[in-house]
Amino acid sequence: MDVTKRINRLIGQLKGIQRMVETNRDCSEVIQQISAVKKAIDGLSKTILVSDICQYVPSKDSKKVEEMVERAINL
Repeated sequence: MDVTKRINRLIGQLKGIQRMVETNRDCSEVIQQISAVKKAIDGLSKTILVSDICQYVPSKDSKKVEEMVERAINL
């Protein structure tokens, strides 16, 4: 997925959380959405890092780089 589309989707999710808070939605619902945004941000971070790093490594090593980045993000 295009990075710009992912960012726009994240912005939409954050605005949704803002509306949830403004309308006094149940705390557990808000927290669930915040958790989804955190996971989406982690995914976006991984995509951007892997894309950048893979410019400098042979394509045969790109899967290994992706796995290393995912491990680092999940720490």
